[in-house]
Order: sequence, then structure tokens, then C-alpha cells
Amino acid sequence: MPSVETLLKQDFGSIPELIHQHALERPAHLALAHESRMLSYGELDALMDRVAAAFQRDGLKVGDSIAIAATTSIEYAVTFLGAVRAGVAVAPLAPSSTPESLAAMIADCAAKFVFLDVGVANALSGVELTASRVALDGSNAVGRAWESWVAPPGAQPSAADIAPEGAFNIIYSSGTTGTPKGIVQPYKMRWAHVRRSGEGGYGPECVTLVSTPLYSNTTLVSFFPALTLGGSIVLMSKFEALKYLQLSEKYGVTHAMLVPVQYQRIMDLPEFERFDLKSFRMKYCTSAPFSAELKARVLAKWPGGLVEYYGMTEGGGTCVLLCHMFPNKLHTVGFPAPGHDIRLIDDEGREVPKGEAGEVVGRSPVAMMTGYHNQPGKTADAIWTDPSGNQFIRTGDVGRFDDEGFLTLMDRKKDMIISGGFNIYPSDLEAVLRQHPAVSDVAVVGVPSEAWGETPIAFAVRANDAEATADEIREWANARVGKTQRLTALELVSELPRSAIGKVLKRQLRDKYVAKA
Repeated sequence: MPSVETLLKQDFGSIPELIHQHALERPAHLALAHESRMLSYGELDALMDRVAAAFQRDGLKVGDSIAIAATTSIEYAVTFLGAVRAGVAVAPLAPSSTPESLAAMIADCAAKFVFLDVGVANALSGVELTASRVALDGSNAVGRAWESWVAPPGAQPSAADIAPEGAFNIIYSSGTTGTPKGIVQPYKMRWAHVRRSGEGGYGPECVTLVSTPLYSNTTLVSFFPALTLGGSIVLMSKFEALKYLQLSEKYGVTHAMLVPVQYQRIMDLPEFERFDLKSFRMKYCTSAPFSAELKARVLAKWPGGLVEYYGMTEGGGTCVLLCHMFPNKLHTVGFPAPGHDIRLIDDEGREVPKGEAGEVVGRSPVAMMTGYHNQPGKTADAIWTDPSGNQFIRTGDVGRFDDEGFLTLMDRKKDMIISGGFNIYPSDLEAVLRQHPAVSDVAVVGVPSEAWGETPIAFAVRANDAEATADEIREWANARVGKTQRLTALELVSELPRSAIGKVLKRQLRDKYVAKA
């Protein structure tokens, strides 16, 4: 059988095949750890076979789908990987979704099975599903226990004929701006992620700590590379800043993918300086705005490099900021990755002149979704085509390139406030408000205004022991921004609503304020 190095040189290959090769070469090497449980590569490979064989036994064919809605566990990871070995597409769903939304997503992807734990099962009690239920945690409240469903030890699946364009997984959008859309990512897209991961230093001696949920693309873009290059993965079911540092020190963690709010909580721990983190080689960040100030803090106090990725779950173009190499560019998201084409367009779909702001669109040779599942109209809406006929993914973000080719993001296009005919970017106001010593977190949204069409409103979390009032903070900020940018109101809140990967749910803030007004 070809070596791992030979397999990785192929334009297209199989992630399960790479894991199998690691199992042959180093069967005892740690693959997955979760709490007190350990799984070697040999054990992982054998369990993946049993899962794939179970799917084939139950009649699932290449291209069929399953869904998983549960907290992170070894069974979750093995079920996902075993499905991929059988050529079965996986729809990993957020357990926090409403029962109605979960049922709709399970039906939309035509899942034959849904793998649950007791928490999700209780939420779905009485909800009719189109898929058979399997209990990942063995709970009687769910359905058939995973241990009795999986094929017996020694089971061998038939080889699956997998095409590069076939569906690897279906990632559903958060639904914060409407009904969740199923983003179909093909096998070739995941293979592209794996092939580029060697540049980040992943390898057999690496240890990756996974603290974001397995249903998130943020997690998967580091989870699969870490395994396919033979490293060890430590899984956390739920992120806790102190526990994160304890596990990092215990396992000698070398790689991490965190979202900005996790970096913030870790850096704010009084105990941070006590931990030995010199094992870290590289830390990554994506999925939400990462402030220059926070990047600088991480660089100054946390060993190892720091890389920010900017891109979409839908794929297209990716920007990369090597923070440790460009400390003077921390306000940007870097420059386009090799082979990626990033452009800026106006509302009419024309490229903007150099130096002007526009909506970010991007393309790459292989790392692009095949479309939104069962939604050809929304797929078409997500595409911009250049004069040569090349298709780009529209991001919905507004950005501007500087003279050196670094991209600065200004805001989500939908979050831009148009007040009295002037464009106001919430991120500009948030940056000013974060400079106030009494503000630890903040979000600015636009709400309807009879006088101006829209007007900016701020929601601020007050720093510990701070005594400044909402009016004092608002007046301080208004004295430092342009006349058209002034805040109409500022509310103090205990915390900002966030998704599981740390994105501020601005729609919730906006809707709650408008309803109250």
C-alpha cells in the first residue's frame, strides 16, 4: 500500500485510507482522547470498519446521508469517520437547534439514521422524524444503543467508490438570518484542506486540542488534517477556559483552533501565567472578528505562531494572516491563500477600483461547495460570475485591500447601517467603544428610525468593578466619532448572545430592542 507521503501527493485521495495507513504503520499511537478514554489508530481504524459495515448492512449506499445531533464524544467522531469510509454523507447538526429545526434539517438531507444523545432525544420527544434513531451514549430514551447497532468486531466493509464531487458532509448554516441552508461540501474540498495542512506543521508528533463542536466547520478544518497526518486529538465536550489550559499542559498540546471569544476568556484568566504552554507550535482562529488588540495579547503571552483564517463554510477564496510574521497587520485578515482569487464588487456586481471598499467574493480551484442542498435558487444567489465566466462565492462581507494586498474587513453587508444616506459600519463604532475602560464587550446594530431610516444602537458589557453609566459611555463614544455615526442609545447587558462558535447574534439584539421600543 502507498505511504502517507505518496497518498498526500495525489490530486485526490481518501481521508479514511490515510487513517488506515497510520493504523498499519503505528497502530498503538494515540488517535483520540476524551476525558478518561483513549483510542489508538489501530482501534480507531477497526471501529471505523465496524461503523462502515453497519451502514452497508442496513442498506445505505454511497451518496446516502445520516445526521448526527449530539455533544462531542469518541462515538460521534467514529460514526462520522466510519460514514465517510462507506461513502455516506454526514450532516452534523447543532444540538442547540429547536426541535422543529432539527426535524426539518434531518428531513431536508434525507438522513436514513440520526445519531443522538439523551439531551437531544429529550428535546425531540414527541417529534416525528424521517430517520431511525441511534443512541450514541447508550441512553434508552433515544432508540437503539450504538453498541448494539455497530457491526461486530472484525467486520469488514466493502470498498466504497467515492467520486471527488460526491457529498462528504452537509453543514447547515446557523439559521440566524433565516431557515438554515445545507452547505454541501464535496470530498475534493476536504481533501484540499488536508493537503494544505502540512504547511501548518501538523504531523505524527502533534497533539491537537479540539474545544469547538464537531458540527462546526471551524472544528472540521483542523480535525481532519490533524488525524490524516497522524497526530493525536484531545476532545472537549464543552469549552471551559481553565480546563483548556489544564489539558494543554497535561497532553503537551501543539496545535489549536479557537474562536476569538475563547481566546478572550483564556487570556483573561488570572491563572494564565501559571501554565506551561511552550509545547504549542501553532494556534489558529476563524469564524468571527478577531480584534488586533486580542491578537497582540496572544502573540505576546502565548508561545507558538498565530494564524487567522478568513473564509466561508461555503468555500471560495480564503485569506490567511500569519500574525507572528506580520505583527503590523493585525487589523487585517491577511492576503489571499496561494491559488485563491479574492475580489471586491459593488452593489451592481462590478469590481470596485483599487483602494475602494466592496463586497468580498472569492474562488479557489477545489475548495468550494457544490451548492445549497435542495435550494438551487439560493445557490445561484450565492454566486458572482466574472466577465470570463469564473464563479465566485459571495461572502456578504464588506472589505478593502491595502497597498500591500492585505484585506481589512469592515462589516457584514447586512449589518451596515444606512443613516440619513450615510453608510455606517458597526465595527468602526465597536472599535471606539472597546477603548473605553468600562467596556469589556460590545455590539452595535442598526434599528429603524423615522428621522434617519436607520440609527445605530450599542449593547455593552460592563467590565468588572466599572461604575460608568450607559449615558456616560455613550457620550464618551459620541465625542470620538463623526456626527453621522453618533449612537442614539446604549444599553448595558450582562452578556452578548453568541452562537456555539462565538458569533454575536446581532439579529436577536436588534429584534429584542425593536420589540421593546
